Amino acid sequence: MHSRKKGSSGSTRPAKLEILPWFPHNAEEVEAKVIELARKGESMSRIGIELRDSFGTPLVKIITGKKISQILRENDLLPKIPEDVLFLSRKAVNIRHHLEENKKDLEARKGLNRTESKIRRLVKYYRRKGVLPPDFKYDPEKIKIFLR
Repeated sequence: MHSRKKGSSGSTRPAKLEILPWFPHNAEEVEAKVIELARKGESMSRIGIELRDSFGTPLVKIITGKKISQILRENDLLPKIPEDVLFLSRKAVNIRHHLEENKKDLEARKGLNRTESKIRRLVKYYRRKGVLPPDFKYDPEKIKIFLR
């Protein structure tokens, strides 16, 4: 939305979700690894990267039939705030810190405005979907304390 690009094309994943014959691990092992990494405090995206790079899992959904978020939800390990909101909030906190030192940086101020607009839009979406409670509101000062 806030970029000069017209979109990006990329490769598409196969339509059929079937167990890959060359993959040495079964679904239970992959689920156990997801749970183990989540208990260590890794985010969902980090879990997917770790499984891809060190465990050789192409996609968790192909092997187990469930997404990482579904596995974490079943085991009550899903974070209270979705990770995209959390990462954008971390970015907004960093921009705010930069603006405290550089008050005349108008580009950073515009970046903060755009980032917080994305956060508010996501919060509205997650409230509508029931992921966040209906009374959740993005507050930069409260989020700063939460991120520490």
